[in-house]
Amino acid sequence: MRALVSLALLICLIISINADYTPDWESLDSRPIPSWFDQEKFGIFIHWGVYAVPSYSCDTAAEWYWHGLSEGSKCTKEFHDKNFGSNFRYGDFGTSFTAEFFDPNQWADLFQKSGARYVVLTSKHHDGYCLWPSFESWNWNSVDVGPHKDLVGLLSDAVKAKGLHMGLYHSLYEWYNPYYLKDKESKGASQDYVNKVLMPQLKDVINRYKPEVLWTDGEWEMPSTYWKATEFLAWLYNSSPVKDTIVVNDRYGSDTRSKHGGFYTEENHDDPKQLTTRKWERCYTIDKSTWGYARNHDISSYFSSEELVHTLIKNTAYGGNLLINVGPTKEGTIPTVFQDRLLDMGDWLKVNGDAIFKTHPWRVQNQTQATGKNIGFYTSNTGTVNYIMTGWPVDNVVALNDPKPSSNASVELVGFGKLKWSIDGVLKVMLPPLTIGQLPCKYAWTIRLINFK
Repeated sequence: MRALVSLALLICLIISINADYTPDWESLDSRPIPSWFDQEKFGIFIHWGVYAVPSYSCDTAAEWYWHGLSEGSKCTKEFHDKNFGSNFRYGDFGTSFTAEFFDPNQWADLFQKSGARYVVLTSKHHDGYCLWPSFESWNWNSVDVGPHKDLVGLLSDAVKAKGLHMGLYHSLYEWYNPYYLKDKESKGASQDYVNKVLMPQLKDVINRYKPEVLWTDGEWEMPSTYWKATEFLAWLYNSSPVKDTIVVNDRYGSDTRSKHGGFYTEENHDDPKQLTTRKWERCYTIDKSTWGYARNHDISSYFSSEELVHTLIKNTAYGGNLLINVGPTKEGTIPTVFQDRLLDMGDWLKVNGDAIFKTHPWRVQNQTQATGKNIGFYTSNTGTVNYIMTGWPVDNVVALNDPKPSSNASVELVGFGKLKWSIDGVLKVMLPPLTIGQLPCKYAWTIRLINFK
């Protein structure tokens, strides 16, 4: 009997050790975000699916094409009727989503050259079409209809082979799934969609592909209790094959954004204003008004490489990550404008990456002109303060109010060498009179302050 009691106590102890997190927000929110995420800073977002076939954006984003068509977008309906006919259903686009030129190794090579450290692909957007052979989405996934390929699996393997972290976006809701519409009508009293579709899908992609980021979305119509968010996250943190490395965001119900989950999410063009106690990430689409590819957009629709580099700098100074979005075509190619922007980012990071990756916010985030315009931002490493200039001063002199030299202090221009400096109330750094061709990089330049505080 004593042996049985001892065995029972041992089993209870093992269970208590392994089940670190309970299915409630207080427990789940106490989980530290895996350290790799804060160190890596920069990722690539990919919005890709059947919506790449019409590839059209007017008053709705391209990935919302079906919703716009069904919910009264006049310009979307006019475009659709003219080009495909009024009897052509959104589901009919599935066979034209061919991905015939999709080369996962080529994509992964581009992402590596961009300097990005992680990748997040839409496994399923709000239309319910899945980029892997989901049993719960029979005949509405990339293996059953369209490419006849496991796009999630192919890209996951290629990205991981390049040494990058792989993540998956997954929409919680589906606009027109009958189970979800029934649950919605009941105001969440029934959870057939969650039990029969969502939970099996989420556990399938986690077990099958072992992503290190799970980026959920489409949560806003229902509270986290409907989505069974705490139960799922407890499983993810305690029992899943990625329980120690996976990072999640805060989109788990109408009650969770900037309150619960993992890192907090900012979207598009809201500049950071102050440091926060919680890790955050800004997702940012290169095309200013759509996440999926819109072939009707011209060059004015896209952010410049300089704007993207400056956004990365600002985010890093305020403790955030940047997830930059590209929208591939239905054929599986990444349009040249996106490639151009990503390669420019990579060229800049080759020179300045040490001022971004594995850095922390300094005690001051930015330097401003008398007009209040930001002209540079700070990051820090051990023993080093990085001042990243977003403009080159016309007189080749940088005056910094906050850095204070310690013994053996020195100043360098990254990619060039040591600089002269002096203290006259403020730190004055003398830049070399370089021509454009002599500059170490474009868009922004890093002054490394060694042994400053």
